[in-house]
Amino acid sequence: MIPGKELIFCALGGSGEIGMNVNLYGCQGKWLMVDLGMTFGMNEYPGVDLVFADLEFIESERENLLGIVLTHAHEDHIGAVPYFAQDLGVPIYATPFTAKLVAAKLEEAGIAGEVELIVVQDEEPFDLGPFGIRYVPLAHSIAEGNALVIDTPYGRIFHTGDWKLDEAPQVGVPATEEELRAIGDEGVLALVCDSTNVFNPKASGSEGAVYEGLLQEISRHEGRRVLVTTFASNVARLQTLGAIAVKTGRQLCVAGRSLDRIIGVAKSCGYLPDFPEVIDADEAMDLPRDDVLIVATGGQGEARAALARIADGNHAIKLDKGDVVLFSSRQIPGNEIPIGRIQNRLAEAGVKVVTDRQSMIHVSGHPGRPELEALYSWIRPEVLMPVHGEVRHMKEQAAFGRSCGIPKAVFQKNGDLVRLAPGHPGKFGEVHSGRLILDGDIIAPADGEAMVMRRRISYQGVVSVAATLNGKVKVSAVGLPLDEDYADFVAEAEEDVAKALQRTRKATPEDRHEAVRLATRRAATRWSGKKPQVQVLILGND
Repeated sequence: MIPGKELIFCALGGSGEIGMNVNLYGCQGKWLMVDLGMTFGMNEYPGVDLVFADLEFIESERENLLGIVLTHAHEDHIGAVPYFAQDLGVPIYATPFTAKLVAAKLEEAGIAGEVELIVVQDEEPFDLGPFGIRYVPLAHSIAEGNALVIDTPYGRIFHTGDWKLDEAPQVGVPATEEELRAIGDEGVLALVCDSTNVFNPKASGSEGAVYEGLLQEISRHEGRRVLVTTFASNVARLQTLGAIAVKTGRQLCVAGRSLDRIIGVAKSCGYLPDFPEVIDADEAMDLPRDDVLIVATGGQGEARAALARIADGNHAIKLDKGDVVLFSSRQIPGNEIPIGRIQNRLAEAGVKVVTDRQSMIHVSGHPGRPELEALYSWIRPEVLMPVHGEVRHMKEQAAFGRSCGIPKAVFQKNGDLVRLAPGHPGKFGEVHSGRLILDGDIIAPADGEAMVMRRRISYQGVVSVAATLNGKVKVSAVGLPLDEDYADFVAEAEEDVAKALQRTRKATPEDRHEAVRLATRRAATRWSGKKPQVQVLILGND
């Protein structure tokens, strides 16, 4: 599908879901990609950590792809870069902080020399074919969050990326109302906008208010060891915690490799200028309890992160009865169970747990309705196109935008081809979209046979049968609830299989195989109520 004299938008990820953002703009025979993110595996993908958008469509058009422009460095916007950038074979554009984190990923993947990474300094405009591109800094929960102004022969796009409004952002200088109004004054065809917090009737709040909230909360716990868990990428929050450590007379201890990496990259880019020297875990444990402030990864319940290991007692940092853990982060949907598990472990040990529901210790990095309404009035687009949300978020934003006076709104989801200009904006076709998974070292279809079979096994268990044509049978099972009855089940199943072999001595190999499979499965169902997967191996000459 080669774009003609038109402006096309197509999301391959991030529209109809939160995360895994991959957006395409097409114009005059060329494509531009904005962001290349991933998401994390949930229960529907047993044994899988990372999930990607299926790029089959743009891979088939790679000779017309001009480049990848990254809005900011969150994993749902850059996490797939080391897995696909080399194959796509186009330059990647990013601001300095994002570029350094991407460079580290490419180095770790062993492809740093194979991918061209172009650092865009000082929001300097650049051109890629028919696209003129300029970064516009906006506040977000990471350093160098950016919108993109994309100029084309058919109109201007304001692509927000992830954003919020913040009068006291702590890190970075976001565009002012006057600067954003000036962009709107020049005329904007389409606002492509983050939908994450559209149901929030209030503004997201300022990082400056979090400073006051965290300072107040930490100051309350004299004589106690305090641990704060937050997103490692939130440089503004790290700046806040460093300042609070100094103000409260506590030494700062950092637990988590991702925190070490972010702090190093942030300092190299000129952020965290007054950040205190950190101490290691052993030093922290030697200090009086109220002389240390610990910052740790793992607020989303990640099993291998520092907080989970601390809660399990498998870390050099120890928390005792009366100590305090502050969850200075929002609970990402889908992570409720692992987060609750860690909080329960902490509570069982007598550790006090405080979340953003109890104290002003976190604000979102995404815009609530007042912020959306403000941006609409400043940019004044002809068309609103919601992205970065589940279907309910995007449909709600489309309705909200129209109620605020935007003339047109386009709802789309992954794989939809939307013509923005010329003519009436709307969907005109579809391309393949889907999900890929990183399964071990292999990138595979999320709906492939291996994952389908793994789900079945996880629900029903598996029984293996090895038999010979002269009637010798061996049955073994995994995942059936037959602890006390296992031996009796095996004996009966082996007897049933032997009878099936006897009945099918003159049958075809295929019919014999199916008879053995059914005999085994029926025995398992009688004994357990489960319908397991059955593996059959028949030895002998047919």
